[in-house]
Amino acid sequence: MSSAIVLRDVRIVRTGRANIASVLAGFGRLGLTPLLVETAAEAEAAEYLVLPGVGAFGATMAHLRNLDLVEPLCARIAAGRPTLAVCLGLQLLCRESEESPGSDGLGIVPARITRFADPLRVPQLGWNLVTSEGVSPLLASGHAYFANSYKLDAPPAGWSVATADYGGRFVAALARGPVLACQFHPELSGPWGLSWLRRWLEYAPEPEGNAC
Repeated sequence: MSSAIVLRDVRIVRTGRANIASVLAGFGRLGLTPLLVETAAEAEAAEYLVLPGVGAFGATMAHLRNLDLVEPLCARIAAGRPTLAVCLGLQLLCRESEESPGSDGLGIVPARITRFADPLRVPQLGWNLVTSEGVSPLLASGHAYFANSYKLDAPPAGWSVATADYGGRFVAALARGPVLACQFHPELSGPWGLSWLRRWLEYAPEPEGNAC
């Protein structure tokens, strides 16, 4: 992998309460200055789109609906366009979450997000080992920084996965073509985490055309 990143059109969705500052800083360390977007047209036009998130599942989904971003997000992921989901962003790809009963997620992954069970301390806050179990070149094993109370329990069909363990195995990352979702914060995970951002920016296979 080269040391310099080719300039990319990277855009970050304003998801309300989100870790936007840290994500901006992470890409800044790679020499890039992403734009912040909050319209469907801006999201559709993005070469590389980031869906960050810190906060509640239901409130963030309501914010995305208010901005008319649900359909554009589903469409670009279905088309296999480069999209990165971080932390809550991974959970939003799923159908629903225990955190917000009655609130629909994007439904790209047909699964329910669950809370870490008692007596585990939540949120899981700090470093944990991530183990790559998939064939995607976007995934790698190493230590990542997590800040989550909820998680995806089982690897979904059609995705490469990396997992971690906190009172039991859960999904730490998903990859399908140039679509990458990390339950951890790659931008806060040191050089190893930045290598995830770099690989995502440098790897763009042909669209897979999976249905949303």
